[in-house]
Amino acid sequence: MKRIILPLLLSLTVPVLLLAQAREGNVEYDKKKQAAFIIDYSYPPEAVENAFFKKLEKLGYRGKEEKGVFNKDRGFRVFKGAYITEVSDKSLDFIVRIEPKSKKDDDATTLYMVIQRDGQNAMDGFDSDEKKKAKDFLNDLLPEVESEHLELQIKGQEEIVGKSEKKLKGLQDEKKLLEEKMKKLDDDILVNEQSIQTQKQALETLKSRRKA
Repeated sequence: MKRIILPLLLSLTVPVLLLAQAREGNVEYDKKKQAAFIIDYSYPPEAVENAFFKKLEKLGYRGKEEKGVFNKDRGFRVFKGAYITEVSDKSLDFIVRIEPKSKKDDDATTLYMVIQRDGQNAMDGFDSDEKKKAKDFLNDLLPEVESEHLELQIKGQEEIVGKSEKKLKGLQDEKKLLEEKMKKLDDDILVNEQSIQTQKQALETLKSRRKA
């Protein structure tokens, strides 16, 4: 009986473990360690970026990306004065960094989300309910991440199909040119054979005129 129960328990727990679950942690930003909400997604960074940024764009926020070779905050995107009612009814600054979970794994992504108010980290003043809302916001982003990943796969497959079709068209055009060249060669061979036959006949005629 135990042998039956164990696989059943594993089958019930494994899918749960695979779901994205936000947590509290820290990330380096603005030259100091910041309290942040962190979540890992088992999808490429581009899918996570598209999902998160499109969600904010629908709310009217594009965000400003930190740039510059010597900027230690490079890669963060700052959404100033954003109202995300799923998190809070207050205007907050959302500072987000999305990167591969590890250098060896491009299909897993870590998202860091720092929330500030008036230039100060707001997470320290969040109560348990506010923290849960922020985590749920990131957890609930998973279906949109999956959807964006599917779109990227479709786009990738469309590019593969497009390249294959382009290659096929090139091969077909090359074949047509070769067929036209072969036809011209066949015609040239026929003309050459006829010419040789005529010349041979002329040669025999000349030979027949030799005196014995």
